Amino acid sequence: MKALVAGATGQTGRRIVQELVKRGISVRALVRDRETAASILPPGVELVTGDVLQPASLVEAIGDCTVLLCATGAAPSFNPTGPYQIDYEGTKNLVDAAKAKGIEHFVFVSSLAVSRFLHPLNLFFLILVWKKRAEEYLQQSGLTYTIVRPGGLKNEDNSNPVRMSSADTLFEGSIPRTKVAQTCVEALFIPSARNKIVEIVAQPDSPSQSFEELFASVPS
Repeated sequence: MKALVAGATGQTGRRIVQELVKRGISVRALVRDRETAASILPPGVELVTGDVLQPASLVEAIGDCTVLLCATGAAPSFNPTGPYQIDYEGTKNLVDAAKAKGIEHFVFVSSLAVSRFLHPLNLFFLILVWKKRAEEYLQQSGLTYTIVRPGGLKNEDNSNPVRMSSADTLFEGSIPRTKVAQTCVEALFIPSARNKIVEIVAQPDSPSQSFEELFASVPS
């Protein structure tokens, strides 16, 4: 297995890279700035320059990778087209490139509540709308996928167990980014994670379960 991580220098993406390295998986990081990436990511990670908005760069960037994990996201800005470009068009370009290269498993970090149009996050230029559209494009692509919808993302880790549920059943809660990264990486190894949307939060009163148990608990 060899993994391409898109959004590798972001707060969630860098944790995905770290978890992959821990599992001994070869990692190629899709980055726009090699110097910045080298200062953020673990030694030994292969850096490849590319941009999700430049489709021609993506097929070459995937190279001999067999799985792809996408943790891209529009940065807060005053650009009203940001979420459309990054969260939809960028993901769509990655899906197309993954399909062209025969990627075996595409893991996509989305967001809780993407199906709720009247959500405060959609005040940020319809970011949830475009994430949902990206999900649908991936689902219709024919690729094997896992779509991970985390709650509010926290940089600090905690010991709260992960609660996992099926699509459109969790609408509030938070989760450390490290646990999101672990969920994404474990999905690559667990057959019951394939072709599912899972929603995740971390709660102190949730039962402690293995990722195998968590993924198996979500119906296909």
